[in-house]
Amino acid sequence: MELEFQKQSLLFEREKEFPVYYKSILLDHKFFADFVLLNAVILEIKSKKEICDEDFAQTINYLKCSGCMVGLLLNFGRKTLEIKRVVF
Repeated sequence: MELEFQKQSLLFEREKEFPVYYKSILLDHKFFADFVLLNAVILEIKSKKEICDEDFAQTINYLKCSGCMVGLLLNFGRKTLEIKRVVF
């Protein structure tokens, strides 16, 4: 994915780190999104039989921490690419 983003000259960050807050208190925990595209889209890459509720929850948490409004879950673990859009 990274090579393709570079080839297309897309603005992206890989393994972007986000701090986690609880009621304005910084926790000793961080989230790492697989990719952030154009400072606006969280891209989570999976390779499994099917996307599950935990994958959606993970992406929603990343959206909350990042301020991004849209997330994409890409699952390469099936015969055809599975894409799910997550909006917060």
